[in-house]
Amino acid sequence: MIVSASYKTDIPAFYPAWFRRRLAAGYAKMVNPYGGQVYTIDLTPAACDGFLFWTKNAHPFREALADVHARGFPFVIQYTITAYPRALETSVIRPEHAIGQMRDLAAAYGPDALVWRYDPVLFTSLTPPDWHRRNFADLAAALEGTCDEVVFSVATIYRKTKRNTDAAAREHGFAWWDPPAAEKTELLEDLAVTAETHGFAPKLCAQPELLPDPLFTRLRPAACIDPARLSRVAGYAIHARTTGGRPGCQCAQSKDIGAYDTCPHGCVYCYAVQRPEIAKRRYREHDPDDPFLIRPAGRSPHAASS
Repeated sequence: MIVSASYKTDIPAFYPAWFRRRLAAGYAKMVNPYGGQVYTIDLTPAACDGFLFWTKNAHPFREALADVHARGFPFVIQYTITAYPRALETSVIRPEHAIGQMRDLAAAYGPDALVWRYDPVLFTSLTPPDWHRRNFADLAAALEGTCDEVVFSVATIYRKTKRNTDAAAREHGFAWWDPPAAEKTELLEDLAVTAETHGFAPKLCAQPELLPDPLFTRLRPAACIDPARLSRVAGYAIHARTTGGRPGCQCAQSKDIGAYDTCPHGCVYCYAVQRPEIAKRRYREHDPDDPFLIRPAGRSPHAASS
């Protein structure tokens, strides 16, 4: 079993103490956000084949990564660096710091242990298509050699992301829009050319409608949870069936130990946060000794550790 930590929140940036304690304990508790069922996720070497980490700031997680490595677990870090304006990403570290972290991680654990994410691509008056072309080219040049893959997606405008983006647009005085698929594909294709120039294989995360004829595109569907990459890191084969949470998704089966509405980064486009104030409150209330990242209502400490 591959453990994801976490596509629901940034555990490396905000919850490293909790993760280290769960790793030492050998398990974590999580709640199914749709059905409410409580699951125990086994984090021992007998059950866990490796970890997939998602982050925009790995620096607070460096000791946790050392723990993971010392225990013999292979891991891959999906590291998002977009260098967006503060109006869109209120609390993300500066891109030069993130780039430095990527370089340090590649030196310590090898380029196979890293994947760069430039996602989601958001169309705003602060970040129009030509801005993305210039910004991505600068980042690609700075990150060349840190890894061999970059993953794109275009922002999906859910009701909650529309609300949060509208609120930021009113506060900061910018406009945003959701262009037709052809315009999205045109920009992605341009970014893919730049990616290849700097040694990155360009992948697209679960948006098959934006992939043109496969004979004429550089983009390929992404497998963000990728047992083949994890196998290269481990030095032995790791097998997991492809489950695909949504159309076009090539991810392998995994167990996620995070929780929604717990990331205080403040990114307006985030699908995992309904309201930033809730995420900030939950972060403040978080108990690093709790088996749950965020304890569900009505669960006692005794029940949580059973």
